[in-house]
Amino acid sequence: MNRKITVVGAGFVGATCAQRVVEKDLADVVLIDIAEGLPQGKALDIMESAPVEGFKAKIIGTNDYKETASSDVVVITAGIPRKPGMSRDDLQATNAGIVRGIVEKIAKHSPDAILILVTNPLDVMSYLALKVSGFEPRKVIGMAGVLDSARYRYFVARALSVSPDAAGAMVFGGHGDSMVPLTKYSTVNGKAITQLLPAEKIEAINKRTREGGAEIVGLLKTGSAYYAPSASAVDMLKSILLDEKRVLPCSVYLNGEYGINDVYCGVSAMLSGAGVEKIVELELTDEEKVLLERSARGVKENIKKLGLCA
Repeated sequence: MNRKITVVGAGFVGATCAQRVVEKDLADVVLIDIAEGLPQGKALDIMESAPVEGFKAKIIGTNDYKETASSDVVVITAGIPRKPGMSRDDLQATNAGIVRGIVEKIAKHSPDAILILVTNPLDVMSYLALKVSGFEPRKVIGMAGVLDSARYRYFVARALSVSPDAAGAMVFGGHGDSMVPLTKYSTVNGKAITQLLPAEKIEAINKRTREGGAEIVGLLKTGSAYYAPSASAVDMLKSILLDEKRVLPCSVYLNGEYGINDVYCGVSAMLSGAGVEKIVELELTDEEKVLLERSARGVKENIKKLGLCA
């Protein structure tokens, strides 16, 4: 196995992400965390499942960033999770300090890596990682749209009693309450959901998708979502590692696309071995353009709170 990825953070999202990567034999994994014994124990537990699951990839756990050297892709999941009543933005100050320290170490040991940010608030942390790392924008990507779209697809599939893989969706905007579901590009077996569901049902699905993370936080009470976020990060990782050039909704750096500048926001992007090979601009309605611009402004306001942009 020549490909190497690092997963930073051995909590539920990070460990599940690492597990999915090795079970798919996508790459060897380094699982790193500041807690002594935690990444080592989880890595050993996962490796002991190899004879049963039949994967050949390897995973090691460590507290030393030297072990992460020369990683092809680094997935950053570390940070404090949301608690009931907290917004993603409430996490910003604490997680900004955590992400800054991580990115400084990763840039030192893996200067050619592609970064995938999972830590919330996702879009702001992606912008922070870009500035701290000094990497090209194409090599710093936020995991948001794949997760939001997966939730949307599931809710649509349930509403129509079809298999989830029959539903397609595209969700743009910041990863939060201002996300922008694009109903025109949301389909079931190729047919637009506007032809299959009444407007009030679609709006209910839009609302539930925006509140999808909070709904799970409220149910768990002591944690946040990790199965769907880890699956979404690995979906992006697969397109990068295997140079699949798939078009996925991701949080990427916008520099004029959709008339938006100097901010991370969710749009459709082609992911390849180079990272973001290109941003694929879709035709939006006037209302969707307004909502996307509003979402991007919200992200930028939070970026300003960290003193990262004018």
